[in-house]
Amino acid sequence: MKKAILATKVGMTQIFSDDGVLTPVTVLQAGPCVVTQVKTVENDGYSAVQVGFVDKREKLVAKPQKGSFDKAGVSYKRYVREFRLDDAESYEVAQEIKADVFAAGEKIDATAISKGKGFQGAIKRHGQHRGPMTHGSKYHRHAGSNGSASDPSKVFKGKKMPGHMGAKQITVQNLEVIRVDAQNNLILVKGAVPGPKKALVTIKSTVKSGK
Repeated sequence: MKKAILATKVGMTQIFSDDGVLTPVTVLQAGPCVVTQVKTVENDGYSAVQVGFVDKREKLVAKPQKGSFDKAGVSYKRYVREFRLDDAESYEVAQEIKADVFAAGEKIDATAISKGKGFQGAIKRHGQHRGPMTHGSKYHRHAGSNGSASDPSKVFKGKKMPGHMGAKQITVQNLEVIRVDAQNNLILVKGAVPGPKKALVTIKSTVKSGK
């Protein structure tokens, strides 16, 4: 069954398992999220659940959103996202979704906006090799030739060149849930998750099963 929750990234640490194996983990503050709207096939043409996460002051809420929150009878939220779940119509408005929807050993997909790196060269951005540093070389960290000869006489679209790096939506698949702290709404995920600290992370049941 597909499950999903919104979280914020706390940071990374490492834990020991019962047999003494050290595992690097990312700590995620998952929920509590509140259901703000349940979409049905009859009313909306598809089945989905809309959830809100992180409280927000009333003066910062746009008027249309304010009406939506008031109709649902929930507090104002900073983030609102929609999930198409198999059992979406079984949820109720104002219902809370907490970290315990996931359990240790489950596989998830984590989506977030990656760290912005600004304008970077081809070496850092694409991992290209540099030129020789000595013997009169004047080619060091330049991207090299961009095009071919008179045929095709152009630079093809998609050529790997210097430019803005990072600040893109990244999804890491098949991450393993190592531990769930239901009392504090914490999920510990094996390995790294995209984004800086305090970044919004969307956690969903994995779409691909790892080997």
